[in-house]
Amino acid sequence: MALLLGFSGAASHLNAQDEGEVFELEAFVIENSIRDSLAAGVEIKKNNRQMIDALVAEDIGKFPDNNVVEALQRVAGVQTTDRARGEVNTVTIRGLNDVTTTVNGRNIFTASGRSVALADIPASLVNRVNVHKTRSASQIEHGIAGVIDVRTQRPFNFDGKKTVLAARGIYSELADEFDPNVSALFSNVWETDQGKFGALFNVSFAESNWTDKSITAGAMVPFATETPPADFSFAPLERFFTTHPSAVENPLWQPGLEAGLPFDEGATLPLTPVSGGATQDVPYYLTRDAVFSADFYGKRERPAANLSLQFAPDDNSTYTFEAFYNGYRESFNNNLMFSLADWWGNPGDFELIPGTNIIKERTVGNPFSFMSGDRTEQKTDSYLYALSGEWQVGDKLSLTADLSHQKSEFSVDFLAIQTNRIPPSISVDFNAGGGVPAFSFGDDPNTPLDESDLTVAELWNIGPFFDNADRDEGDATEFKVDGVYELREGFLENIAFGLRYDNRSASEAEYRSGVSHLNQPLANYPELQHVNSGYYDGRTDIPASAMVINADYLSTERDRVRSLYGYPTSSELVIAKNFEIEEETLAAYIQSDFMVDLGDQALSGQVGLRYVEVDRDLDFITSTASTSGDSLLPSAVVLYDITPDLRLRASYGETVRYPGFGALNPNITYVEDVTNIGYGTASGGNPNLAPTESKNYDLSIERYFGEKGANLVYATAFKRKIDGLVIDFVNRVNYENYDYILSQPDNASNGELDGLEFGLVWFPENLPDWAEGFGIQASYTTLDSVQDIPITNDAGEVVGTDTTPFFAVSDSSYSVVLAYEKERFSSRLSYVWRDDFLHHYEARLFANPLGVYNTAQQSLDLQFSYNVSEDFVLTFDATNLTDEEFHSYYEYPETHNFGNWLISRTFALGARYSF
Repeated sequence: MALLLGFSGAASHLNAQDEGEVFELEAFVIENSIRDSLAAGVEIKKNNRQMIDALVAEDIGKFPDNNVVEALQRVAGVQTTDRARGEVNTVTIRGLNDVTTTVNGRNIFTASGRSVALADIPASLVNRVNVHKTRSASQIEHGIAGVIDVRTQRPFNFDGKKTVLAARGIYSELADEFDPNVSALFSNVWETDQGKFGALFNVSFAESNWTDKSITAGAMVPFATETPPADFSFAPLERFFTTHPSAVENPLWQPGLEAGLPFDEGATLPLTPVSGGATQDVPYYLTRDAVFSADFYGKRERPAANLSLQFAPDDNSTYTFEAFYNGYRESFNNNLMFSLADWWGNPGDFELIPGTNIIKERTVGNPFSFMSGDRTEQKTDSYLYALSGEWQVGDKLSLTADLSHQKSEFSVDFLAIQTNRIPPSISVDFNAGGGVPAFSFGDDPNTPLDESDLTVAELWNIGPFFDNADRDEGDATEFKVDGVYELREGFLENIAFGLRYDNRSASEAEYRSGVSHLNQPLANYPELQHVNSGYYDGRTDIPASAMVINADYLSTERDRVRSLYGYPTSSELVIAKNFEIEEETLAAYIQSDFMVDLGDQALSGQVGLRYVEVDRDLDFITSTASTSGDSLLPSAVVLYDITPDLRLRASYGETVRYPGFGALNPNITYVEDVTNIGYGTASGGNPNLAPTESKNYDLSIERYFGEKGANLVYATAFKRKIDGLVIDFVNRVNYENYDYILSQPDNASNGELDGLEFGLVWFPENLPDWAEGFGIQASYTTLDSVQDIPITNDAGEVVGTDTTPFFAVSDSSYSVVLAYEKERFSSRLSYVWRDDFLHHYEARLFANPLGVYNTAQQSLDLQFSYNVSEDFVLTFDATNLTDEEFHSYYEYPETHNFGNWLISRTFALGARYSF
């Protein structure tokens, strides 16, 4: 509070307006200016009753980052994760990832999903992005996290003719490739006798060659010591599986515990000899079951286009037609080097971490090892068509109507062949430094081959072939009508009302080849051979190169490879539908804005009620079902303007999260064991899943100051009380005489999320001439989350409860942006940091501990632009300047290291010409 009150300066009186209205940034002419862009975002926040943050393009076709997701990192309360394949993929708002995505206010999705991949929307097509953290009754109810609304350009945004051409060349350091990113905008407005007509066409194409490199130490599991008790049949350093023929106890040890097994020096497990007698406390060691390194490289293309036609026959009506397309093409290879590092009858030497029972280094004789050459090809095409009208009926009633249809298709094809061998030995240091392992293979001097050289084709035997395909589709027809009736008397300003009907369908189909082995020497198939080099970029001591299956050959000659294994060829392939779901949603709302004049102060707000009814028809392979449900969702927000530039804002609302369509599918998919661990995995859905419900509380204090009130400092406290969180129940099943670990979702958890946000946008005034144009944008978020997770045994029975944080939630995160601009140039240096967070749970059958955490992550980025002339701008951008290396671990970062991966730096030169 002291910080907020300490900032001084005058601002115009705060006039809130509904977030559904068209908001014109009349006070800000944004022309390649960071300051004007941030000021426009502040103005949007100030003029909305709901809690919203906005990112506004610095110029036409110039959003501040390579993609929308990266730009969102700097919004208070927003965290990003799952950085892979050269970009960030997942957005969470205040710790939750069920973000509803809209384009120009219309719900948009990818294929059978409930939201769109935001990275698929090119930044060059974006006018602004609104992040709604609270919800009015007039907005779509789905998504506890919030709504991200992407606004594209429209012709009436411009006074007349406008053309913008932009091109960038982006260099990715790890991939060592330059890639194009080009866009063009053509817009014009004509005044005719019939009224004003506008047309705009915006097109974009982005290409990206990328490389991901990773190295991972496997799960930490218990082993016998070098001197196991005589009453047991354990061999020295033999791995303890969950059961053992020499033990009466079942299980022999309990995997899947949140904290895992004790790892202090001399730790024991209570075991009973099979011959009977007293239970003994048997010492054990902990070490890893495997080590592996993956080298991904691929190419991604994103074409996109937006067409907007507007017609205003008079001052009281406007009609808009829009067509929006975004596409995605990606193909990539994975060259995986994998070796078990557990007991194979030859224990070898070892070394413990001092003061623990954890084996840090060891040599294992004759381990099972394999290489995998994988090829993945993915494709998305999404189309959205919409026609809307806006009418002013008399001087009090305004109406809008919108009819839209969208269709989205996604396909993925996966091909992989493993090659395997039994090398003489592997020597592993599971943490050679900074959580990164190192390993090497031994050579048998009695053979003519060098078994330590993984590029020798004669070492490898061709193993299983995997051939999978998925086809997902989704379409929706949506109609909505909204109205606002101005009252203009009393404290109620208006009555708003609306109706939305959405008919959504989703389907998924798949093909799974099963597992078949060729069992032929790789040396006999030179066309399948490929030597991959540069594992983990040479940053640790592992084999630099290895012979793998040529994944490009798999792609171009897939039918020939299928024939080798006796699989169906392309003409014979049957991709069978798993399910088809039709969902009808009918929603109606009523809400009202109010204002109480208190002289120098003002009290305003909004109250509303939304009713939603959902009906689903579910058609699965073996069954059909119908479900229905309804929700009544109140919302209220109160704004108290203490002074013209100091505001308190309080909000309450209820939202729901609908289950994903795939999660409703009861059919079970079985995947056989591919790593010789003794069991397969299986997954299925649950058609009886109910919506997750959340009660949302928010309280903020905001101070607007400086010229035009364009500076801002604020603090927000919030709470989310969530019922019916969907989690996976796990149990062991036997299918066709083989064991599988089956995972199925259920509404079995409740949770609570609390947090604080702080934000600042500040361009100081009255600075010396050389410092004029300096500004700061900063945000800080702290989160505290807890949810109850049922613990199940192998039979799926609940035997206890764990209390854990939410997944993908960092306790704290912050961003700092330093901006400096003059008449001819603008520059921005931004730093983003987030704390450790729980990323996922390991498979419970051998998890020890259960949770996998990502370490703290950071990124330092730079943007610079130079105005050669009023119409011509040159740009330079750089991301990940500090060349970050990311890490993950099991619960205890110092001793239980897990994965490591490299993130490429990128550098981009660009030019933009507008006239």
